[in-house]
Amino acid sequence: MSEPRNWNPEPAPAPPAPAPPEPDYEPIQPGSGRGDWRQRLKRFGGPILAALILLATKLKAVLLLLPKLKLLTTSASMLVSIAAYALIWGWQFGVGFVLLLLVHEMGHVFQLRREGVEASAPMFIPFLGAVISAKSLGGDAAAEARVGLAGPILGTIGTLVPLAVWLATGNEFWQALAYVGFFLNLLNLLPVLPLDGGRAMAALSPWVWFAGYAGLIALTVIFPNPILILVLIFGGLESWRRWKARNTPESRAYHAIPGRTRALVATVYLGLAALLAVGVAETFLEKSLSDV
Repeated sequence: MSEPRNWNPEPAPAPPAPAPPEPDYEPIQPGSGRGDWRQRLKRFGGPILAALILLATKLKAVLLLLPKLKLLTTSASMLVSIAAYALIWGWQFGVGFVLLLLVHEMGHVFQLRREGVEASAPMFIPFLGAVISAKSLGGDAAAEARVGLAGPILGTIGTLVPLAVWLATGNEFWQALAYVGFFLNLLNLLPVLPLDGGRAMAALSPWVWFAGYAGLIALTVIFPNPILILVLIFGGLESWRRWKARNTPESRAYHAIPGRTRALVATVYLGLAALLAVGVAETFLEKSLSDV
């Protein structure tokens, strides 16, 4: 038998190329960094910008401008704040929290007017609280202390409402609202400017400011937060300015208050801080607000 002509066997297929090993790192894709900086800017720039706004509103120059912003009325800013809080925690909490802020700020307003200083109604800033505008904080350090303490005092009284409802009903929503109220007023008693506690310390001794800032620095190291850092910076600048001017005739006259008044301010401050600390401890709830 003759061999077949023109018989060309097909070559065997080449084996598939081995897959490249998986890299031990995340390869950089072209353009992958374009969105990252935007996300980082939104994540970190937002809180920093918010903190700048908060601290700026505490400055005297900005407070003097607020009455001219006629469109930003108290009622409108309240509604905006309620809507903002409602997006995260629900409208019930939004209403309750804004009302607690209102009571706190009205304490400052009432006391300023008692001191003969014209004060505006509060204006609310979502997630930052509320501010009022006034030309001064009173005629001397004692008046400044009274104005500073009036907010936490009336705010504590206002917090007794959700506390009473919680004790009567056992509803944990009111417990959470009472906790927030106590914590808000206790936080404002930190002895640093421009917080209410720093205003109260004006009637005692400027040295207390520096002790408060030492504690705030430690708190910032343990719990890093851009707002705490900015409070340290801007509040520290105001404290340093007032410290340098302590020997001027105006400053001496401003801080020349009777020892009895200093003792009364210290007693009210320490008693209020202790009461609020107990309130925070007793109303603490190990749940998120969404679970209440």
